[in-house]
Amino acid sequence: MNLKFYNQLTRRRDMFSPIEEGKVTLYTCGPTVYSDLTVGNWAAYIYWDTLVRVLRAHDLNVTRVLNITDVGHLVSDEDEGEDKLEKGATREGKTAWEVARLYTERFMDGMTSLNLVRPEHMPRATEYIDQQLELVRTLKEKGHTYQIGDGIYFDSETFPQYADFAELDLEKQKAGARIEINPEKRNASDFALWKFTPEGQNRDMQWETPADLTSDGDTPMGFPGWHLECSAMVLELLGTTIDIHTGGIDHIPVHHTNEIAQSQSANGVKLSNFWLHNNHLKVDGTKISKSLGNGYTLDDIIKHGFGPLDFRLFVLQGHYKSEGNFTFENVEAAAHRRRHWRNIAALRHQTHDTLVEDTVVETESKTVALYASSQAILEALSDDLNSPLALSIIDESFSLVEKSRANDIHQHALTSFLETIDELLGLDLLKTTPDITDEQKQFIVARNRARERQDFKEADSMREKLEKQGVALRDTPSGVIWEYA
Repeated sequence: MNLKFYNQLTRRRDMFSPIEEGKVTLYTCGPTVYSDLTVGNWAAYIYWDTLVRVLRAHDLNVTRVLNITDVGHLVSDEDEGEDKLEKGATREGKTAWEVARLYTERFMDGMTSLNLVRPEHMPRATEYIDQQLELVRTLKEKGHTYQIGDGIYFDSETFPQYADFAELDLEKQKAGARIEINPEKRNASDFALWKFTPEGQNRDMQWETPADLTSDGDTPMGFPGWHLECSAMVLELLGTTIDIHTGGIDHIPVHHTNEIAQSQSANGVKLSNFWLHNNHLKVDGTKISKSLGNGYTLDDIIKHGFGPLDFRLFVLQGHYKSEGNFTFENVEAAAHRRRHWRNIAALRHQTHDTLVEDTVVETESKTVALYASSQAILEALSDDLNSPLALSIIDESFSLVEKSRANDIHQHALTSFLETIDELLGLDLLKTTPDITDEQKQFIVARNRARERQDFKEADSMREKLEKQGVALRDTPSGVIWEYA
């Protein structure tokens, strides 16, 4: 196995080897289900879906957890402000539970349309309240927590390695503590494990705080902090130390730093051996922001006449560690590329596995080249998920196919190559390129006969009829090729 990924933990590209031979434990930070995901959110899940596909291509059995944050994610990383689910409920005139159900379903639908591999576990934060409270209990027993007016906090000074993961300047944070929103916190870097429901407020999502967790034995209503769910789910579903943890680069300084602090303080071992983070996807060169109205969704892509798989290809054209730029023009270019690839895929319906005698050597050479390209794609993706290189290999290989006569294309080799593309990149080239009907094939034969007798008016008329049925014809020196109109 020759797998290499950039690891935030070591800040270098490391060779990957799983904890247990043949198996991989993987955790992906999932969505906060208070609204539709933006194109930036979806880009991350496309990259991590590719990671899963590559691991499986190396015969690794992947057990993956992708959480659904349906409570606890406040609008501020400083543990202040409104819970995003409560905010969504106010916006839509629904309960927080209804909002969570709606946008969880929308997320599942989006996963299907983008052809994302469904994780083995997709737990909701609200389903793991007991496990989160047990983690708080463990941290309290080990002396890592303290209580203030609005909740129970993690004391970052009790974890000496707190600043290491994100290379934080804690002294600078202390210097700015005078403007800290919550003056009761001991350190600017401390974070909420469990928040108390503000007095006089009745939340849709709240649970009784166990008496043994509070300093005075009271049992106020409360809810978990955002970071707590991930640590609890990893421990419950994957174990104390996992192989790979993924997320966005914006998770590094706060969310993932806090995950590491609470998990490793509770369990005494490393949380994850590898940490992979995708870069931001901007829109028209600017950060995605609701105030700018550029938080485009999958629905917006469809309204512009493109498909979710066009967007998937657009995302894969950039490396996960590089900053991307979404424009509808860029998606259109990806759609053209994918349409071209689909027409190459359609050639498998117009060729066969039998080699033409006078071109056996040339055809066998091209066949070998296609099989070699399949391996080259896997090698590119195995080197830190280099999807741009993988796509360029596909372009080069398809160019070779396109320049060949239909009889020179080995059907099995082309089909096998397409299977590799679909398995590793999830573009569904095989599923979205059905053969045309026997009636349409007979119609093409009839048109060829019209051309042979130089009845070009009839031939053109027949071409137009086929185009209305979604079949375009391309006349070449070696014969007619049909494509998707």
